[in-house]
Amino acid sequence: MNDIFFLDESSIKTKLKNVCDSDIIKILKKTANFTIDDFIALISEPAEKYLEELAQKALSIKIQRFGKTIKFYCPLYVSNKCINNCLYCGFKATNFARRKTLNFAEIESEALKIKEFGFDNILIVSGEQPDEITMDYLLKTIEILIKYFSYIGIEIYPLSESEYKALSNAGVDGLTLYQETYNLEIYKEMHKYSQKQNFNYRLAAIENGAKAGIKELTLGILLGLYDWRIDSVFLAQHAKYLIKKYWRSHINISFPRIRPSVSDFQPRYPVSDKNLAQLIIALRIVFQDAGLNLSTREPAALRDNLVNLGITHLSAGSKTNPGGYNINDRTEEQFKISDERSPYEIADTLKSKNIDVVWKDWDKYLKI
Repeated sequence: MNDIFFLDESSIKTKLKNVCDSDIIKILKKTANFTIDDFIALISEPAEKYLEELAQKALSIKIQRFGKTIKFYCPLYVSNKCINNCLYCGFKATNFARRKTLNFAEIESEALKIKEFGFDNILIVSGEQPDEITMDYLLKTIEILIKYFSYIGIEIYPLSESEYKALSNAGVDGLTLYQETYNLEIYKEMHKYSQKQNFNYRLAAIENGAKAGIKELTLGILLGLYDWRIDSVFLAQHAKYLIKKYWRSHINISFPRIRPSVSDFQPRYPVSDKNLAQLIIALRIVFQDAGLNLSTREPAALRDNLVNLGITHLSAGSKTNPGGYNINDRTEEQFKISDERSPYEIADTLKSKNIDVVWKDWDKYLKI
């Protein structure tokens, strides 16, 4: 892990404590070669009084790198069955919940409904249940979805390099895998009695995807499990490492906040809207070419404002339960959605801000 995390928690705390106004002013004048120390300065408390100027810088970088565009994507939950017992998750094994794994006819039905909205970018999501969400199941699911969508991502349990290679060959373009938190003690506490207990195995899995040639890698932390400033520095170190070592893969970063679910878990370290905005600004300035994803966990009004801080990808019209789009079968959600607007309503709002919505992943056709 020393190859990835060259700063430990004690060093991070010291650096956060030593940030001063002059550090922020230097960053405002800087145009390239941003460092982890710059990131630490940008998420520090002294940086809070410069958020307006930093927000303008983040927006300028976003427009320069990505134009006035937002990519839409849609999650397709194929199963809420899970062998894990993550304390914060609506899918945890000990919850009394209505469980379901979609059959292939139901997957196609859901896909057709999602396609009706205009999506061309889909994310396959499931609980960790390898006995049901097998490689054969995944390959057949991809075979169905590839008929309708030009971009297919997966957010499932960690796999080996050879397994990711098989999925990549079948048509998978993106891998999403959150470490959840980089604090080892909190990680172990949150993931008791489960396959997910193995911190290092999960940490290595996203590299397995990179080695397998998956084009896009999305990593992230679940905000609210630990101090957001410390956890996000570990996230930033992880992102820097992946960008340098696996330059053929494009890196995206997500920062979901804990939402209400049947688990009834409350955030240990609440993250305010201002904190979230500061984190997005820091990520945009330091990781200028990375995609920044914002899901429907966040409320509509906040999402409408955060898009101007450097967001590149938005989920829209999301359902977090299997069969949520087209099947009248009330299964348990992973978490409660906050932005419940339709994709069309969100697109109209973005257009009113002179932001173009991109429904198709043109990179695949351009072979970028």
